[in-house]
Amino acid sequence: MVSYALILLGAFTVAVWGIMHLIKTRPVVAGFEPLSDDNRHVLRMEWIVEGVALIFVSVLVATITLAQEPSAASSKLVYLMSSAFLLTMAVVSLFTGARASLLPYKLCAPIFAGSAILIGVGSMLA
Repeated sequence: MVSYALILLGAFTVAVWGIMHLIKTRPVVAGFEPLSDDNRHVLRMEWIVEGVALIFVSVLVATITLAQEPSAASSKLVYLMSSAFLLTMAVVSLFTGARASLLPYKLCAPIFAGSAILIGVGSMLA
């Protein structure tokens, strides 16, 4: 039962952060003004894509957890790949957004890494 809780908590955390990306896209882009139209479109696209990717990973992890046992080989593969993706995002964020002065950018790396750890530990306990 603890494994389910850890895995789903990791998935939930990722989902919330992805949703926040979508909600905050407009104010983030406005904060970078003045921008050319191309730069505005690219920045908007990147924020939306990151939010959608995070939501997808969370839905994938939650779905496999609720559809079959976390100890199943396919579940373990999804957890491994999702954790690897989140840790990759954490490293990228560490060298990019975490260097920005605003706190939300600094939170990305720990949130991604923390979620990956929750999912990984939960899968090991299954």
